[in-house]
Amino acid sequence: MNSMPILATVNEEVSKTWDWITGPELWLTLGKGTLQIVVILLLASIVIKVGKKLVEHMFANRTRGPLRISERRESTIKKLIQNMLTYVVYFTAFTMVLSTLTIKIGPLLAGAGVAGLAIGFGAQSLVKDVISGFFIIFEDQFSVGDYVTASGVEGTVEEIGLRTTKIQSWTGELNVVPNGNITQVTNYSIYNGRAVVDVNIPYESNMAKAEKVIDEVVKELPNKYEEILTVPEVIGVQTLEVSHYVVRVIADTLPVYQWAGARMIRKEIQERLYNEGIEIPSPRLVMYSRDDQKKSGVEPHGIDPTRGRDA
Repeated sequence: MNSMPILATVNEEVSKTWDWITGPELWLTLGKGTLQIVVILLLASIVIKVGKKLVEHMFANRTRGPLRISERRESTIKKLIQNMLTYVVYFTAFTMVLSTLTIKIGPLLAGAGVAGLAIGFGAQSLVKDVISGFFIIFEDQFSVGDYVTASGVEGTVEEIGLRTTKIQSWTGELNVVPNGNITQVTNYSIYNGRAVVDVNIPYESNMAKAEKVIDEVVKELPNKYEEILTVPEVIGVQTLEVSHYVVRVIADTLPVYQWAGARMIRKEIQERLYNEGIEIPSPRLVMYSRDDQKKSGVEPHGIDPTRGRDA
């Protein structure tokens, strides 16, 4: 008999819930909240696009402003500012969405602060990456577009962030290197390169003639190749090998073009030497027969028959 009032109460609550679900108030609230979230996300996207355009415009007019920076550093700072703008806008939009969903932000931020403090002790590598990234940018160790060697990776810097640096190898691979791991950097893009070319000349060729041909070739190179800045210098005979001697040539090139410049110099010298009848030496093997050694009075293995074995 006591079950009748309970059943009536349950039916009443179900009826109220159904009326609330099918009523206009819920759907108006959901529609309003959804519309607000869409507007927030749309505004965030617009702010990011407009902000990036403004950053592009600001750096496009850098030559007319009081602040003068190099093109290398411009690309790095520009991309970094755009990334930071994106993070700030998205974080602001996220907090606004939570507020729209009637989720109190204050307790969440307080809890995030305590959790962040606890996580910070175990995230020392992350802190190290951020600090290293800051000093990489501040000290201008390298910039976007530079060709570098860092942490065993060689290639062109595509992006520098506060935590990682992206380096694309010349074979196409994209390497993401944590900034904390970058302890030593070799930057090939700051100063002019130096091409070093060793030319092998056979002993049968006239050394004076070969050096004269090489000297004539190098004088023409700066006019033919803009990558070669000055007339290459013929150092002279570098080493004496078994079948040839080595003439070394060095040249100043544009940054990162030392390898291409070496190929250009090698190609031009080889073609001119070949046209002058001076061929590049090939490995040779000299053989002596036992009969020839006996006729000459020398025993095999260099043993003199008139002397003892220990002679």
